[in-house]
Amino acid sequence: MHLYEYAIQDATGLAQLIRDGQVSADEVRAAALQAVDTLDPQVNAVVETWMDEPLSGSGPFQGVPILLKDLGVTAAGRRNELGSALALGCTAPSDSHLMQRLRLAGLLPLGRTTTPEFSASTTTESRLCGPTRNPWDTERSAGGSSGGSAAAVATGMVPVAHATDGGGSIRVPASMCGLFGLKPSRGRVPMGPQVDEVWSGLAVHGVLTRSVRDSASLLDAIHGAAVGDPFCIPSPETSFLAHAQRQPRSLRIGLQGGPLNGKAVDPAVAQTLMQTARDLERLGHRIEEVQPDIGLSWEAFVALNGCFWSSNTAAWIDAIAAATGRSIDAQNLEPATLALYRQGKALRATELLGALFERNIVARKLGDFFERYDVLLSPTLPGLAPQIGTYNAGQEQLDGLGWMHRVFNQSPFTALANVIGAPAMSVPLGHDPLTGLPVGMQFMGKFGTEGLLFELAGQLERELPWSERRPAVWAGNIR
Repeated sequence: MHLYEYAIQDATGLAQLIRDGQVSADEVRAAALQAVDTLDPQVNAVVETWMDEPLSGSGPFQGVPILLKDLGVTAAGRRNELGSALALGCTAPSDSHLMQRLRLAGLLPLGRTTTPEFSASTTTESRLCGPTRNPWDTERSAGGSSGGSAAAVATGMVPVAHATDGGGSIRVPASMCGLFGLKPSRGRVPMGPQVDEVWSGLAVHGVLTRSVRDSASLLDAIHGAAVGDPFCIPSPETSFLAHAQRQPRSLRIGLQGGPLNGKAVDPAVAQTLMQTARDLERLGHRIEEVQPDIGLSWEAFVALNGCFWSSNTAAWIDAIAAATGRSIDAQNLEPATLALYRQGKALRATELLGALFERNIVARKLGDFFERYDVLLSPTLPGLAPQIGTYNAGQEQLDGLGWMHRVFNQSPFTALANVIGAPAMSVPLGHDPLTGLPVGMQFMGKFGTEGLLFELAGQLERELPWSERRPAVWAGNIR
């Protein structure tokens, strides 16, 4: 199988070729590994590849390769290092629930992708692995914290990659790399068995893909509570794939043009947002400009997230240091991570309870919003992918809250969905005319409405297709 034949297929297409006998799973694996070997030196997205994973399961994606983010999902006997020197050599004793489901779906894990240290950033430029570069412009960031997964999918190394999202980590790299990325509702995909929720419920599992049908079918394969999960979301009456193939009804969509921090957005982003609004109106949807009331100031919103990020990161670091015997210091942790650790260790229990109280305020306010609107539309990001090195510059001068403000000012639209537990997706609907960089638009729905979002995403993909847009670093260019 030639690389250009492999790269043009999404996961659904590859699975069909394998089922039809037009290509073998071994040929697909070989093409994927060739793509990684050839392209990864240009983008630095893959930590390691696994040559000895057996084919397993009998699900809809039998033989389709997948890469796993080096955080959140564990595979038995494989390293799980969280982008950190503190966790070097840490090995998982067993498959996590999600890993079991990925295998049952027939997916073939090929290795690990890069992540910023402990995923506490929306750029993937860890000291351990170095910067992950954007396939559209290798001097730019691929986003984060699932930046390695995004770069791997955007280049065509794999059609799908695992990702997590605690403040935008699926949607941010999707936007920067021109991909489709949906963050599911809290509890839709199991996190266990080692944990029930991550970052006090802010973080979820998902995937990054190049097509809506892949994301929908993969969510069909992995969703649903596992044994011991704290709660269960009712499954949709029809599959998520069926939703993606269905025309949505006329939706009432609130359009948020500016972020809650009051700052301006890049002209190319604003232009894409306005064009998206016009396209949606042409498709029969009703658009109304809004600025959601979240019941808190921007500063309070960042601070409540900081409580969750820092307390969970501190507990995580303590556990890993105890297991490895390594010291919690600048030798093993980056400055921003250490700052979050110190903030988390200094928190009082009552402060964390206060953050939970404020989270409830935000959730109730947005609950009222989604009684009036079906969807909230905004840019995924206020600007384009930053130059490598600019995001992390001067982090040693910031305390934990200062780092949180940097992260949230880089991606001020995305974290709202994490706080309220709602589904949200980034859809690649535009490009900057000057640089050619992708511009994603974010659509958020109320809790549990992934089906509705997939209906809208499928409609947009059919009307405004993006599959022919290719980055400069692309496996399909190799003949």
